[in-house]
Amino acid sequence: MAIFWALSCMILAALNDLVFKFYARKPRSQGYFVSIVGGVWMITGMCFVRQFDVNWQSTILWGAISGFFSVGGNLLMLDAMRSLDAGVCSTIYRLNLVPVTIGAAVLLGENISLQQYIGISCACGAVAAFLPRERSGKIMQTAFVMMIIASLMRAGMGLSYRYGFLHGADENWVVVVNSLFWIFGGLFYGKVRKTENDNQTDIKKLWGYALLSGVLVAGIVLTMAQSLVCGAASVVLPIAQMSFLVTGILGAILLKEKITFMRVIALLLGVAAILLLSIK
Repeated sequence: MAIFWALSCMILAALNDLVFKFYARKPRSQGYFVSIVGGVWMITGMCFVRQFDVNWQSTILWGAISGFFSVGGNLLMLDAMRSLDAGVCSTIYRLNLVPVTIGAAVLLGENISLQQYIGISCACGAVAAFLPRERSGKIMQTAFVMMIIASLMRAGMGLSYRYGFLHGADENWVVVVNSLFWIFGGLFYGKVRKTENDNQTDIKKLWGYALLSGVLVAGIVLTMAQSLVCGAASVVLPIAQMSFLVTGILGAILLKEKITFMRVIALLLGVAAILLLSIK
């Protein structure tokens, strides 16, 4: 069953990346979109709260830190998807295992194995293969930088989760705190980043895409949890992280994204990186 739940998580993550891309293709408000997703996430998270006698100081602190990284990374990813293909964004985002591995070594004293060093090299190669050429223009280059930062912020979320849980933060309440950052962070971003294009946002499509993404995000959290209950993290986590392959395939079919030689090389290096980085 562990493999089934891990594969389910992978497919849901790929579908959510595509929903992000479909929404980001037109000039719409990313902030309000993220806020609605956060609302669905909070309702789902509250269903798993079992106790109120927790270490609130640690829970709120690390829930806030991880929530900042989480909402920031996803907002940047949405912005980058206005210019970059879904397959490119998804691959770079999933390679957050690199800064997580390095950060765990520096901050938590974890050792990096030879296989993981090779995995880091493969990940760097995958990102380099996606680098936009000079003729791509500043908009594409800026979007690429935004995706790198988004991946780093996703890594920051993972590291703050790990550090927080080691210091008494409650995993269920941390998720609820995260959702609050999505709700209010999205509203704030929507106000600050408001442009004339945001006035073109179709309210029905905003709610439709956001609610669909919220359901998918909830499904990702649930299937990931079930996979970890049923199987070893070293087996299920790499499978779940391979969602960028599904995103790349569906992006080519549904969005007519080009499959170039360099993109295939990047995807293969990405697969190798995730597998090697998962080896302890």
